[in-house]
Amino acid sequence: MVAVPSRSDLPTALGLALGAAADLLLADPARRHPVAGFGTLAAALERRVWRDSRAAGAGYAAVLVGAAAGLGTAADRATREHPAARTAAVAVATWTVLGGTSLGRAAAAMAAALEAGDLPTARALLPTLAGRDPSTLDAAELARATVESVAENTSDAAVAPLVWGALAGLPGLLGYRAVNTLDAMVGHRSPRYARFGWAAARTDDVANWLPARLTAALTVAVAPVAGGSPRDALRVWRRDGAAHPSPNAGRCEAAAAGALGLRLGGRNVYGSRVEDRPVLGDGRAPASSDVVRSVRLSRAVWLAAAALAAAARLTARSRPAARG
Repeated sequence: MVAVPSRSDLPTALGLALGAAADLLLADPARRHPVAGFGTLAAALERRVWRDSRAAGAGYAAVLVGAAAGLGTAADRATREHPAARTAAVAVATWTVLGGTSLGRAAAAMAAALEAGDLPTARALLPTLAGRDPSTLDAAELARATVESVAENTSDAAVAPLVWGALAGLPGLLGYRAVNTLDAMVGHRSPRYARFGWAAARTDDVANWLPARLTAALTVAVAPVAGGSPRDALRVWRRDGAAHPSPNAGRCEAAAAGALGLRLGGRNVYGSRVEDRPVLGDGRAPASSDVVRSVRLSRAVWLAAAALAAAARLTARSRPAARG
């Protein structure tokens, strides 16, 4: 008996690799981004169905995530007997749902503004990276917010879509992006969404459990790319990762803090809400140069994840077959 890859593995693996390459070279689609279209549809549906109820929010999330995953399933079935079409469909879907390069570009713009001492521009840029109130933040706090956002969103925007693409192909890619988009829209803590957004937030926690830990592990592995220590990245991840209020973001941020030799965490202001986050790491406070290092680290992490996703797709679904 020998292991023979199933017929759909190679096209899907190629599609994941090509989609990651497209994101690396082109970033997000500049116009008519499908994720933005999904967000518009989700906002319109929310206006119709919103109730201060967990049940209403769960139904809302189930319909939208189910629709996205169903579209992926339909595309999967339509291309099952057409390897070239399957490769193209997976490549386009992967490019659409990945956000690694756009994340890096947004952080690089922040680094440039901080290097120039242009705090008004830096504060105006922060909402593209993080949800906290930038109006009173100084350069050090803006740098910290950016490094934390890059660490967390390396998982959410890049590693997680690749993991779900490897696990479930087209339905996984589209379904995950729907989950993560709804979490960003309604999953945050506020009077309007505390109950309605509960299901979206918890679903996102579940969907990101494995990707966040893979992100932390890859951060340990590639720490030297940013001039860091794998040993320190692993030590801080294991010591501080669970202290964060998020079951997933803390792992990514702690590993990045150790890899970059920084101290993250502290007071965050979100409108009228204030959170005092635990300290992650025992290095110095971030500076603008560390934002650049965090982008370099992020890129290495998600490109490694892309390589692993393509390789896993080739091997995970192999089936035994008789030697001919």
